[in-house]
Amino acid sequence: MSREFTRIGVVGLGTMGAGIAEVFARHGYDVVGLEQGDDQLTRGREHIQHSTDRAVKRGKLDAVGQRTVFDRLTFSTDITDLADCQLVVEAVVEQLHVKRAVFSQLDAVVGQDAILATNTSSLSVTEISAATAQPDRVVGMHFFNPAPVQAFVEVIRTVVTAPDVISDVTALATKLGKNPVVAGDKAGFIANALLFGYLNHAATMFESRYATREDIDASMRLGCGYPMGPLALLDLIGLDTAYEILETMYRQGRDRLHAPAPVLKQMVTAGMHGRKTGRGFYTYEGPDSPVVVGDARSPVPAAAPTMHRAVDTIGVVGTGTMATGIVSVFAAAGFDVTFVGRSQQKVDDVIAAITRRLDTQIQRGGAEQVAKAELLGHLSGTTSIEDLGQVDLVIEAVSEQLDVKQAVFATLDEICKPGAILATTTSSLPVIECASVTSRPGDVIGMHFFNPATRMNLVEVVSTVATTPAVSDTVRALCTVIGRHPVSCGDRAGFIVNALLFPYLNDAVRMLQAHYASADDIDIAMRAGCALPMGPFELLDVIGNDVSLAIQRTLFAEFREPGFAPAPLLEHLVTAGYLGRKTGRGFRDYAAG
Repeated sequence: MSREFTRIGVVGLGTMGAGIAEVFARHGYDVVGLEQGDDQLTRGREHIQHSTDRAVKRGKLDAVGQRTVFDRLTFSTDITDLADCQLVVEAVVEQLHVKRAVFSQLDAVVGQDAILATNTSSLSVTEISAATAQPDRVVGMHFFNPAPVQAFVEVIRTVVTAPDVISDVTALATKLGKNPVVAGDKAGFIANALLFGYLNHAATMFESRYATREDIDASMRLGCGYPMGPLALLDLIGLDTAYEILETMYRQGRDRLHAPAPVLKQMVTAGMHGRKTGRGFYTYEGPDSPVVVGDARSPVPAAAPTMHRAVDTIGVVGTGTMATGIVSVFAAAGFDVTFVGRSQQKVDDVIAAITRRLDTQIQRGGAEQVAKAELLGHLSGTTSIEDLGQVDLVIEAVSEQLDVKQAVFATLDEICKPGAILATTTSSLPVIECASVTSRPGDVIGMHFFNPATRMNLVEVVSTVATTPAVSDTVRALCTVIGRHPVSCGDRAGFIVNALLFPYLNDAVRMLQAHYASADDIDIAMRAGCALPMGPFELLDVIGNDVSLAIQRTLFAEFREPGFAPAPLLEHLVTAGYLGRKTGRGFRDYAAG
């Protein structure tokens, strides 16, 4: 028989604890909020006041509902006031000895059938439970910040947690309107275990000066649709909190990718904790302000890219989806574009595809016949690569095979006029390998568009050790002319986006392979807990497991990082032909649909 919850205790009324108390009160439960002193209680009450004020302002709660929330709340500094609670959620500082002390006290106060839950995001629930005489009633109940808004809760079971405790807490989380996922007691659980490896990698990328903070963050927002860039997110979480979570994950798993980037420790030591102190990777108007202000690292307006070379005509080699999108983007911006296909049929297919897209836009009111005619008038298809001899910029967009790309570049080097810029839209292959087969490596650069090119605003501008500054600057300026956001990076496997994205996807496959959680639960955790547009397995099946494996192998070959080695499960799926949506089966089965 399941427990009936009517009275809930919350220990610790900081941002997270106050949010948890509000969630329970808004769903009809009587809540006792416990703090150490009156000052902390006042701050906790203010947290809930501000949060419910925002809810009222946004129409999520009315004035009567707000008063009812506070009517259900009791604020106390006396732990014995928790004696008749059926569930107590601990949300104190993320320090093991503090949490253990709280649980030891709670164990002596609450009833024998009461459940004790910790909101820890990374500490061992098992170690916390060991401070009690009844560890079987201890569970993790990890809410995400802000708790009233985030519709996700990780329910963490230890090896001794009673099954009825897990089922009762999971059912309760569902009644709160949350998506609960049950996971084992492993540092970071699901969401943080995947999220913080990615954040740590971004901090390392920044520390190595591979790319600017603005470009790293813009890359993940525009290239992956993430709500925030990783460095801005670290500032929001708090660098001190991130450091502690990573330290905990590393101590437990000894995965080098979880060892906190040295820059994190340095910044924490310097008091640069992010938004809450007014300074982290970015500088803010003041403590707790979300408003970024300029500092010594901010881009200088005078440093905006300029066109050092005239670019009026564009050549594109290739007729696939990416090439077709690039052709359309440049033509829409008013450039005359000559594209090369292997056959007249492929050339005709490009025109047909662009025409269909424009017709759809016209039907939806997003374009006019005049604009369609003007765009198509800028296009010229050919089956002869020699027709690119006089264009100012050529973009190669053929298959992702180095020998094929090198053959194209060797030919372009022979036929293109002096001063023409030669670009590749490779997503992971070394740009310098393409430049090395030409007599003009200074004019060779990477222009990595994202699919679909007509909608994705990001372009990674990849400069090799040989690319001249004038060429890099010209290409960045050209990107802004066509309405795209350029980010600059060096010629390293994965560039910015793929170097951050694919190790995270690989970690998700490893988590599934270890039977720690199901693909569905992992996807829910990253969508609901981290607000990502897609879960990792949804995304892998869209990208194609074969494409993902190839990129992961490229990353591993370049960095020799053991954690980047492709997960065996990914390799097995590719070997079996389970490539994702395109074959009807990947991490999920799409054949029936």
